[in-house]
Amino acid sequence: MSGEGSERPVEPNTPMVPESSGVDLARVALRAAKEQAKARGAAAQQKKQARRGGGLRSGARADGRDPLPLGAAINRLITERGWETPAAVGGVMGRWPQIVGEDLAKHCLPLRYDDDPDERVLTVQCDSTAWATQLRLLAPRLVARLNEDLGQGTVRLIKVLGPGGPPRRFGPLRAPGSTGPGDTYG
Repeated sequence: MSGEGSERPVEPNTPMVPESSGVDLARVALRAAKEQAKARGAAAQQKKQARRGGGLRSGARADGRDPLPLGAAINRLITERGWETPAAVGGVMGRWPQIVGEDLAKHCLPLRYDDDPDERVLTVQCDSTAWATQLRLLAPRLVARLNEDLGQGTVRLIKVLGPGGPPRRFGPLRAPGSTGPGDTYG
Protein backbone atom coordinates (compact mmCIF):
# COMPACT_ATOMS: atom_id res chain seq x y z
CA MET A 1 0.00 0.00 0.00
CA SER A 2 2.87 2.42 0.56
CA GLY A 3 3.85 2.14 -3.12
CA GLU A 4 0.49 3.50 -4.32
CA GLY A 5 1.13 7.05 -3.16
CA SER A 6 4.47 7.36 -5.01
CA GLU A 7 3.14 6.35 -8.45
CA ARG A 8 1.45 8.93 -10.64
CA PRO A 9 -1.74 7.85 -12.39
CA VAL A 10 -1.56 7.98 -16.18
CA GLU A 11 -4.50 9.51 -18.01
CA PRO A 12 -5.70 7.15 -20.78
CA ASN A 13 -6.09 9.92 -23.42
CA THR A 14 -2.90 11.85 -22.62
CA PRO A 15 -0.19 11.31 -25.27
CA MET A 16 3.22 10.47 -23.90
CA VAL A 17 5.75 13.13 -24.96
CA PRO A 18 9.27 11.69 -25.01
CA GLU A 19 11.93 13.94 -23.58
CA SER A 20 14.95 14.67 -25.74
CA SER A 21 17.77 12.31 -24.92
CA GLY A 22 21.47 12.93 -25.37
CA VAL A 23 21.50 11.08 -28.69
CA ASP A 24 18.70 13.27 -30.10
CA LEU A 25 20.43 16.43 -28.96
CA ALA A 26 23.67 15.25 -30.54
CA ARG A 27 21.89 14.60 -33.85
CA VAL A 28 20.41 18.10 -33.85
CA ALA A 29 23.81 19.66 -33.06
CA LEU A 30 25.49 17.59 -35.80
CA ARG A 31 22.86 18.62 -38.36
CA ALA A 32 23.31 22.31 -37.47
CA ALA A 33 27.10 22.02 -37.69
CA LYS A 34 26.85 20.37 -41.13
CA GLU A 35 24.59 23.16 -42.43
CA GLN A 36 26.96 25.84 -41.13
CA ALA A 37 29.96 24.09 -42.70
CA LYS A 38 28.11 23.79 -46.00
CA ALA A 39 27.32 27.52 -45.96
CA ARG A 40 30.97 28.40 -45.15
CA GLY A 41 32.17 26.09 -47.92
CA ALA A 42 29.88 27.71 -50.51
CA ALA A 43 31.05 31.18 -49.45
CA ALA A 44 34.71 30.12 -49.65
CA GLN A 45 34.14 28.64 -53.12
CA GLN A 46 32.61 31.90 -54.35
CA LYS A 47 35.54 33.91 -52.93
CA LYS A 48 38.02 31.58 -54.64
CA GLN A 49 36.26 31.94 -57.98
CA ALA A 50 36.09 35.73 -57.59
CA ARG A 51 39.86 35.87 -56.93
CA ARG A 52 40.50 33.97 -60.15
CA GLY A 53 38.74 36.78 -61.98
CA GLY A 54 35.87 34.70 -63.27
CA GLY A 55 33.20 35.32 -60.69
CA LEU A 56 30.51 32.69 -61.02
CA ARG A 57 31.18 30.40 -63.91
CA SER A 58 28.74 28.22 -65.69
CA GLY A 59 28.97 24.54 -65.15
CA ALA A 60 27.03 21.35 -65.04
CA ARG A 61 25.30 22.18 -61.77
CA ALA A 62 22.42 24.60 -61.28
CA ASP A 63 23.18 28.06 -60.00
CA GLY A 64 21.30 31.34 -59.57
CA ARG A 65 21.80 32.37 -63.20
CA ASP A 66 19.89 29.47 -64.73
CA PRO A 67 16.66 30.35 -66.52
CA LEU A 68 13.42 29.77 -64.62
CA PRO A 69 10.11 28.54 -65.97
CA LEU A 70 7.70 31.45 -66.48
CA GLY A 71 5.36 30.42 -63.66
CA ALA A 72 8.24 30.11 -61.18
CA ALA A 73 9.65 33.49 -62.25
CA ILE A 74 6.27 35.19 -61.79
CA ASN A 75 5.73 33.54 -58.40
CA ARG A 76 9.19 34.68 -57.28
CA LEU A 77 8.48 38.24 -58.45
CA ILE A 78 5.12 38.29 -56.65
CA THR A 79 6.74 37.07 -53.43
CA GLU A 80 9.71 39.45 -53.62
CA ARG A 81 7.49 42.50 -54.23
CA GLY A 82 4.85 41.55 -51.64
CA TRP A 83 2.06 41.32 -54.18
CA GLU A 84 0.48 38.12 -52.81
CA THR A 85 -2.80 39.68 -51.68
CA PRO A 86 -3.42 41.91 -54.74
CA ALA A 87 -2.60 38.99 -57.04
CA ALA A 88 -4.96 36.69 -55.14
CA VAL A 89 -7.76 39.27 -55.27
CA GLY A 90 -7.12 39.73 -59.00
CA GLY A 91 -7.57 35.99 -59.38
CA VAL A 92 -10.88 36.25 -57.56
CA MET A 93 -12.04 38.96 -59.95
CA GLY A 94 -11.22 36.63 -62.82
CA ARG A 95 -13.18 33.79 -61.18
CA TRP A 96 -16.09 36.00 -60.09
CA PRO A 97 -18.82 33.89 -61.80
CA GLN A 98 -17.59 30.71 -60.10
CA ILE A 99 -17.49 32.39 -56.69
CA VAL A 100 -20.85 34.20 -56.65
CA GLY A 101 -22.77 32.16 -59.22
CA GLU A 102 -23.73 32.87 -62.81
CA ASP A 103 -26.94 34.84 -62.04
CA LEU A 104 -25.30 37.26 -59.62
CA ALA A 105 -22.20 37.62 -61.81
CA LYS A 106 -24.37 38.74 -64.77
CA HIS A 107 -25.69 41.67 -62.75
CA CYS A 108 -22.83 42.52 -60.33
CA LEU A 109 -19.26 43.32 -61.34
CA PRO A 110 -16.23 43.74 -59.03
CA LEU A 111 -14.64 47.12 -59.73
CA ARG A 112 -11.65 47.47 -57.40
CA TYR A 113 -10.01 46.26 -54.22
CA ASP A 114 -8.50 48.61 -51.64
CA ASP A 115 -5.64 46.64 -50.06
CA ASP A 116 -4.87 49.28 -47.41
CA PRO A 117 -4.53 47.26 -44.15
CA ASP A 118 -7.10 49.49 -42.43
CA GLU A 119 -9.65 49.16 -45.24
CA ARG A 120 -9.49 45.95 -47.33
CA VAL A 121 -12.70 46.77 -49.18
CA LEU A 122 -13.94 45.07 -52.35
CA THR A 123 -16.13 47.46 -54.37
CA VAL A 124 -18.83 45.86 -56.51
CA GLN A 125 -21.26 47.63 -58.86
CA CYS A 126 -24.67 46.19 -59.67
CA ASP A 127 -26.81 47.02 -62.67
CA SER A 128 -30.04 47.55 -60.67
CA THR A 129 -31.02 48.42 -57.13
CA ALA A 130 -32.72 45.04 -56.74
CA TRP A 131 -29.44 43.21 -57.42
CA ALA A 132 -27.56 45.68 -55.21
CA THR A 133 -29.97 44.89 -52.37
CA GLN A 134 -29.55 41.17 -52.99
CA LEU A 135 -25.76 41.51 -52.88
CA ARG A 136 -25.93 43.57 -49.67
CA LEU A 137 -27.91 40.73 -48.07
CA LEU A 138 -25.38 38.15 -49.27
CA ALA A 139 -22.32 40.27 -48.37
CA PRO A 140 -21.48 38.62 -45.00
CA ARG A 141 -21.53 35.13 -46.55
CA LEU A 142 -19.57 36.37 -49.55
CA VAL A 143 -16.92 37.97 -47.31
CA ALA A 144 -16.58 34.68 -45.41
CA ARG A 145 -16.27 32.76 -48.70
CA LEU A 146 -13.63 35.16 -50.05
CA ASN A 147 -11.61 35.02 -46.83
CA GLU A 148 -11.79 31.24 -46.89
CA ASP A 149 -10.40 31.33 -50.42
CA LEU A 150 -7.81 34.11 -49.96
CA GLY A 151 -6.86 33.92 -46.30
CA GLN A 152 -8.47 35.30 -43.18
CA GLY A 153 -8.86 39.08 -43.07
CA THR A 154 -8.14 39.67 -46.77
CA VAL A 155 -11.58 41.21 -47.40
CA ARG A 156 -13.25 42.99 -44.50
CA LEU A 157 -16.11 44.67 -46.30
CA ILE A 158 -17.95 44.59 -49.60
CA LYS A 159 -19.03 48.02 -50.76
CA VAL A 160 -22.03 47.70 -53.06
CA LEU A 161 -22.72 50.42 -55.60
CA GLY A 162 -26.07 50.75 -57.33
CA PRO A 163 -26.61 51.56 -60.98
CA GLY A 164 -25.25 54.74 -62.48
CA GLY A 165 -27.50 57.11 -64.39
CA PRO A 166 -27.37 57.72 -68.11
CA PRO A 167 -24.56 59.88 -69.46
CA ARG A 168 -25.42 63.58 -69.20
CA ARG A 169 -25.31 65.02 -72.65
CA PHE A 170 -27.30 68.23 -72.26
CA GLY A 171 -26.56 69.36 -68.72
CA PRO A 172 -28.42 68.77 -65.47
CA LEU A 173 -32.01 68.46 -66.72
CA ARG A 174 -34.28 67.37 -63.87
CA ALA A 175 -37.89 67.68 -62.90
CA PRO A 176 -38.53 70.08 -60.01
CA GLY A 177 -38.12 68.26 -56.68
CA SER A 178 -36.42 65.15 -58.11
CA THR A 179 -33.39 63.68 -56.38
CA GLY A 180 -31.78 61.79 -59.23
CA PRO A 181 -32.16 58.93 -61.67
CA GLY A 182 -33.29 56.28 -59.15
CA ASP A 183 -33.71 52.84 -60.66
CA THR A 184 -35.24 53.73 -64.02
CA TYR A 185 -31.97 53.09 -65.88
CA GLY A 186 -31.02 49.69 -64.46
